[in-house]
Formats: sequence, structure tokens, C-alpha cells
Amino acid sequence: MSRFFRHLVQMSAFCLAALAFGDVRADETTVYPVVIKHALGTTTIERKPERVVTVAWANHEVPLALGIVPVGFARANFGDDDGDGLLPWVAAKLKELGAEPPVLFDEGDGIDFEAVAATEPDVILASYSGLSQADYDTLSQIAPVVAYPDGPWSTDWRDTIRLNSAGLGMAAEGDALIKRIEGEIAGVVAAHPELHGKSAMFVTHLDTTNLSVVNFYTANDTRVRFFADLGLKSPKSVVEASKPGQFAAGVSAERVDAFDDVDIVVTYGSQPLLDAVKADPLLSRMPAVTNNAIIMLGRNPLGTAANPTPLSISWILKDYVDLLAAAAGKSK
Repeated sequence: MSRFFRHLVQMSAFCLAALAFGDVRADETTVYPVVIKHALGTTTIERKPERVVTVAWANHEVPLALGIVPVGFARANFGDDDGDGLLPWVAAKLKELGAEPPVLFDEGDGIDFEAVAATEPDVILASYSGLSQADYDTLSQIAPVVAYPDGPWSTDWRDTIRLNSAGLGMAAEGDALIKRIEGEIAGVVAAHPELHGKSAMFVTHLDTTNLSVVNFYTANDTRVRFFADLGLKSPKSVVEASKPGQFAAGVSAERVDAFDDVDIVVTYGSQPLLDAVKADPLLSRMPAVTNNAIIMLGRNPLGTAANPTPLSISWILKDYVDLLAAAAGKSK
């Protein structure tokens, strides 16, 4: 029987009682099968996977951080300055592990199911993704799939590690990785008490030719949630605009006074955008702009890593916190 059909039979035939996600035991003493509940269904992993595949953004960073090189993962389509399909922290980890890049899936037009199937995976990790139910059902015919716990693109870096490490049979190692990263964050943030109590908002990409609307990420977005790890808080103006299930919102620039409670603004872009914002008669009234407490991340790796992932956090942490601390020092 082919690997494809063997997994299909395993996925359709199980009748075990599902374990809650937090109860999955998946370290060296793991008892198989492991059953993981998620937003798109329930996944059974019959034995410790050997051939690991990931799809979508950043999921491959969990096995890499735990010393496992997937046989395939998604090609980077943002922040890849040298065009090799790898973000710098991923390339560095592969080098550290003495490994060559595996198969890189082109997901520009969605998941390449044939390419995924060709790698003959034992498990497919996708806890941080935008999988549709149809995507999940198709992938599940190839191998067991670990999907997101709540909604698409909403899994924070901790739950990304928890779910994907459970899918690897390495939940204990995943918990240890979370604690190590938390320790790194705490150490860096402790050196910048000026961050304490300051509020920050993350503005989405602005167009220098049209600044009539302030678009920003809501408190549901992982970029904004990362602020709390760094000692910052979300202003009331952002929290009140954060509707369930929505990751971005917009407010007319004519209502810019709503953001008087924002100490720091973080956004993508460079000096031309900063100049345009400062010259705009409405946006220039924001206290964060007046105080020059605005951070332009650009399209460099730092801008990419502002959406935190298991490997990128350590890569950019000090530089990002230094920028935030400098901006906090300018706020009044």
C-alpha cells in the first residue's frame, strides 16, 4: 500500500477519544497515537514522524529550532533579500545544523499539493497558517495535518511552538524552547525600563500619495500581541477598534485625535514615508509623530521579523527593543 493511501486509511479509521491540546504528551515518553484537536478537526499521529513537512509561514522554524530539518517547507516570499527562498535566520539555522535547504514550496498561488505529496511526509505542520477547510482536507489525504487552534493567521509564537512540537512528538522540548525564548526576551526588556507603561500601535503599510486613512493592526494581530512581551501595552484606541476575528482596522485621518493615547507608532516604510507623515496636516498632529516617536521598519529582515516567529525573535530582539526604547524615550 502506498504511503499516501496508508495515511488516508489511518486518518479515516481512528476511533480513539480525542485528547485536549493542552493534554498532548509528546516528548521522549510519548504514547502513540497522539491526538490533537484544532480549529479544522482532529488529527491523529500514529507514530513518531520521520519525514516532516511544513506549509505556510514560519512553521518550519519549530522543527529547525528543535534540530530537525524538514524535507520540505514554504519558500520565503517576503523579506528574502538574496532570493534564495530563505529568511536569514532560517539560513543561519540550516548552516548551524550542517544541512542544505530542502525542497522549497512555491506558495505564491496557494499550497502546491503535488509538491507536498512528492516529499512523502509523515506529518504536515501548519499551526500558523490560513488553511481553508478544503486545504486541510486535501492535505490530510497526504499525511496528518496540525492546523491552527482558533482562527487563520492568529496563532501566536508560543502556540505555534506548542502545536508543532506536539506534532513532532516533542512537546517537552517545545515547552523548553518557549521558556528559553521567554528568558531571552525578559533579559533584553529588563535593560530598558523606559518601555514600561508606554503604549504602541502598529500601523499597516501607508501610501505616501494617500494618507486619508490610518490603517492599523488590531489587538488580535500577532505583531501587536508581541508588544506585550516587550513591556508595552496597546492603547485604548486600538483595543476598542479590535473586533473579534479582525486583524486590521482603519480610521479616517480626520479622526486622528483618537490616537492621542499612542506613545509609539511602528510601521513599514522608510524616510520618504516619514517625511510625508510629518508634513501631513492631520497625521502630524499625532503625539507620537510630533515627538518623533515613530519607527520605520522598511522591508528589511527587521520589518519581516516584527511578526514574531520561533527563530526570528532571537535574531532581531535586541535591535527591535533598542528601536522601541529610543522611541519610548522621545514620548512625553
